[in-house]
Amino acid sequence: MAPEDSKHEARADEDDAERLDRELIELLNELRVVMPGVQVLFGFLLTVPFQQRFADTDDFQRTVYFITLLLTAASAAFLMGPSAFHRLTFRHHQKPYLVRLASRQTIAGMVLLAFAMNGVLLLLTDVLYGSRTVAITIACTASLFAWLWFGLAFRRRVAGKKEW
Repeated sequence: MAPEDSKHEARADEDDAERLDRELIELLNELRVVMPGVQVLFGFLLTVPFQQRFADTDDFQRTVYFITLLLTAASAAFLMGPSAFHRLTFRHHQKPYLVRLASRQTIAGMVLLAFAMNGVLLLLTDVLYGSRTVAITIACTASLFAWLWFGLAFRRRVAGKKEW
């Protein structure tokens, strides 16, 4: 077993190929959960400039909107990247690389999605309320995303806790 593979050992009842298949299936299932949300958010953002009230937005709000649109598009690109790579390298013996690449792309896509979702909340809160409410809302939602999506897992990894 290569040193790189020792971190990702197969279960007792599976070989490395079966482990890679399982890991890829698990990753694709995770992406199936995330992608509809990204697509809905992106679709919503594409319609915003065509609403009558968009003309009433100030420079800050238009900048937040545009950055949020770009973050959402980048998130979609990262989250769809593994499928494109898999399709283009199908039967070219790239699965070990695909699983590593797809994992990194998924994490990057989730980071971008967290920023995009906070951007939407920033924009809507700024339109509806004022700067104090914006600050409280974004601090709370950014903390929520950071903790639930990344903090819990990071804490477990640092603590070295394993249950399987």
